[in-house]
Amino acid sequence: MRLIFENSVAGRCGFKVAPAGVAPAHLPEKKYVRARPPELPEVSEVDVVRHFTNLSRLNFSVDTNFYPLGSCTMKYNPKFAEKIAAMEGFTDAHPLLPQLSGGGILAQGSLEVLYQMDKLLSEITGMAAFTMQPLAGAHGELTGVMLIAAYHKHNGARRKYVIVPDSSHGTNPASAAIAGYEVIVIPTDKNGYMDMQEYKSKLTEEVAAVMLTCPDTLGIFNPKIKEIADLAHGVGALMYYDGANLNAIMGKCRPGDLGFDVVHVNLHKTFGTPHGGGGPGAGPVGVCEKLLDFLPISRVVRRQDGTYMLDYTKRKTIGYIAPFYGNFGVILKAYAYILFLGKSGLIEASETAVLNANYCRASLKDRYESAYDKPCMHECVFSASRQTEHGVHALDIAKFLIDRGIHPPTIYFPLIVKEALMIEPTETESRETLDAFIRIMIEIARLAQTDPERIKEAPLTTPVKRLDETKAARELDLCWKSKS
Repeated sequence: MRLIFENSVAGRCGFKVAPAGVAPAHLPEKKYVRARPPELPEVSEVDVVRHFTNLSRLNFSVDTNFYPLGSCTMKYNPKFAEKIAAMEGFTDAHPLLPQLSGGGILAQGSLEVLYQMDKLLSEITGMAAFTMQPLAGAHGELTGVMLIAAYHKHNGARRKYVIVPDSSHGTNPASAAIAGYEVIVIPTDKNGYMDMQEYKSKLTEEVAAVMLTCPDTLGIFNPKIKEIADLAHGVGALMYYDGANLNAIMGKCRPGDLGFDVVHVNLHKTFGTPHGGGGPGAGPVGVCEKLLDFLPISRVVRRQDGTYMLDYTKRKTIGYIAPFYGNFGVILKAYAYILFLGKSGLIEASETAVLNANYCRASLKDRYESAYDKPCMHECVFSASRQTEHGVHALDIAKFLIDRGIHPPTIYFPLIVKEALMIEPTETESRETLDAFIRIMIEIARLAQTDPERIKEAPLTTPVKRLDETKAARELDLCWKSKS
C-alpha cells in the first residue's frame, strides 16, 4: 500500500479556509515564520478518507478477528460502553471542574462514577479501597510497589528484596527494581507451582513483598496460595497481586480473601475496555486496610449530605502518580460493564473463560505438548517443541495464523516454557469460532510434519511478507524520504 506522501500532488488541497476579514498579523520572521512550507502531503479529502479507511482494513483488531492473545488479551469491547463514555455530560466536562466548581458541584456525576467504581472493585477483589489513577497495568504495578515501600519506610523496616516466581510477567521484577528493591526469583517445580522449599529458604525479614499472579501465567491456580501468603505475613512481608489473570476467578474468590494486601487490575483484561493503540489503558490499584493512608491523592469521598468531593488530606500519601483522576473514559466503560453484567454476569464471564480455555486445551493436547498436563484456568499454555523437530517454531505458527485470519497468541512466554504458545480465548468467543481456530491449529500440526516449508513461508496474504527480523531490528527504516 502506498504511503499518503506518495499520493501527494503539488497544489492539490483537501480544505479551504475562509478569509479572516482582518489584516494578517505581523510575526517576527526569524523567530516564528517558517523558512519553508511544512513537508505535508498535498491531497484531497477523498484521498485522505480512502487512504486511512484502507489502512484500517490492514489491522487485526478484536472487532475484526479472533484474538487468542494470552496474558495480554483485550476482551471484546461492548459498544454500549463506548456510547456511554461518549455522552456529552462526561466528554464535555473540564478536568478542573471538581476543583473549581464550588467543591465539585458541577462534576458530581463524574465524581460519583469514580467513587462507585472504587467500591465495586473493592468488593470484587476484597480490598479496602482503590485508587483509579494508574494509567496502565504496569503503572499500577509500580504504584503498588511504591505503596509497599512507603508502608515499610513508615514502620521503620529496612527491607531489600521482592520475591517473584520465574513465570512472572516481566513488569513484576521491573517495577520492583524501579522502586529500589533487589529481586529474588523462585523457580517453578515439576507440578507448575512456585517451588515451596526454595521459597521458604529465601523468605526472610529482609523481604518487602511477594509478587504473584493468581492463577499464574501458566494458567494454573496454585492450591498453596494461602500458605504462601501466611508465610510472607509471618516475616512482615506484604503480598502483591498481579491482576492480569483476575478474569479467571472473578466472582469465584477474592485476592484479599487469599491473603493479598495490594492488587492491581487491568481493566482491559477483566472488564471489557480498550487498551494500547485502542486505549488508553487503566490499571486501578487496591489496598488492604493498613495501607489506606498511603494511597495517592486526590481521592473521591462522599460527604454526609451525599455529595462527592476530592480529598487531599492524607499525610502519608505517596502523592500524585497521574494527572487529574486517571484515564476517566476507560474507567467509565468498565463501570458500565460491571453494572450491566452484575454479580451473576461477572461470575458467568469467568466460568465461560475457563471453559473456553479448557476446551482449547483438551482439543489440542494430542497435537501440541502441554506445558503442564492438567486442567487450566482461563488460558492454556502449549509448547511447539514437537513441531520444532520438523524445523517449525512458535514464531512460524504465529505467522501462519495471520494468513488464516487469526491474531497470533502470545508466543515465547512464559519464558520457562520452551517454544511457548499461550492461548487465552476469553469468554466472548463462540464455540464455532473456537472450533475454527482448533481446526487451523490441527492443520498446522499436520503441515509441520508433511510440509514444514509451507508454514515457514507465511505470511503470504499480507502486504508485508516474511521479513528478516534481525535485519529489520538492526536497520530500522521508518521514515519516508522525499525524492526531492
